[in-house]
Amino acid sequence: MKTKITQLLGINYPIIQAGMVWVSGWKLASAVSNCGGLGLIGTGSMKSDLLKEHLQKCKAATYKPFGVNIPLLRKDANDLVQVCLDEGVKIFFTSAGNPKSFTSLLKEHGCIVVHVVANLKYGLKAQEAGCDAVVGEGVEAGGHNGADQITTFCLIPQLVDKLTIPVIAAGGIVDGRGILAALSLGAEGVQIGTRFASTVESSAHDNYKQEIVKSGDQDTTLAFKKIGLIRMMKNDFAIRAMKAENEGWNEAQLRELLATKRERAGIFEGDLIEGELEAGQGAGLINDIPSVKDLFERLLKEYETAKEVLRIIVR
Repeated sequence: MKTKITQLLGINYPIIQAGMVWVSGWKLASAVSNCGGLGLIGTGSMKSDLLKEHLQKCKAATYKPFGVNIPLLRKDANDLVQVCLDEGVKIFFTSAGNPKSFTSLLKEHGCIVVHVVANLKYGLKAQEAGCDAVVGEGVEAGGHNGADQITTFCLIPQLVDKLTIPVIAAGGIVDGRGILAALSLGAEGVQIGTRFASTVESSAHDNYKQEIVKSGDQDTTLAFKKIGLIRMMKNDFAIRAMKAENEGWNEAQLRELLATKRERAGIFEGDLIEGELEAGQGAGLINDIPSVKDLFERLLKEYETAKEVLRIIVR
């Protein structure tokens, strides 16, 4: 599966594990990289000292390429970037901010920079800023989403048509069929989140993983549209948030309701009632909690099966 993304990142398969908060620690990232994909450590839930520990453990667990995801709007983004540079990280996925803030610095250190975008406008800006590739993330994805709510199926072809740098597809991709579909749209790789969140090596709480396994096609929702769209599982907190929005709560009230530790409570501590359970719409296709190795082998088999089915259909 050689693509521009496998060549750019030095990996065997164009499969990237998303850098998710409270999920993507060194165990998950190293396991994915060892299988030939690209594991990402999610720095969004880490302070500098903890990030350094995860980077060092990841380097000890794999000799293959791995990277980090850094939300640029974090107040300590400078510190996180510096820790990564000090530890020799060469692959940076950036999100939630302007990539111009760090692209020049990272390129000076010989790093590869990939930025997450939710529309064509920001894809063009990322290319102009000097990014090596973009992740086009559709509104099916879990966690924070773009206000335009563009689906993966519509976003990826537009990015591919207008950009000269490689495009990675994200949002709703959980199996080999999704990988084939994304590549068929012109993507050079895929970024998978929720499916990797529900694996043995994920640092998420087992309650959260089991909730994903039990979910169906109607069990995620979009909330907090006024302060930053978030896709999450429907629990008591999410339903209360949607009700508050419908009742016209202002931004300050909604931010107070969201608070700062609900992600940790839901994903890492397993609070299924009051926690924020970020997950994508693909959760409805997830039925187990495998090891990364078993999942990776399954994804590749599903991809090959989907290709053969397509060959039969188009004959």
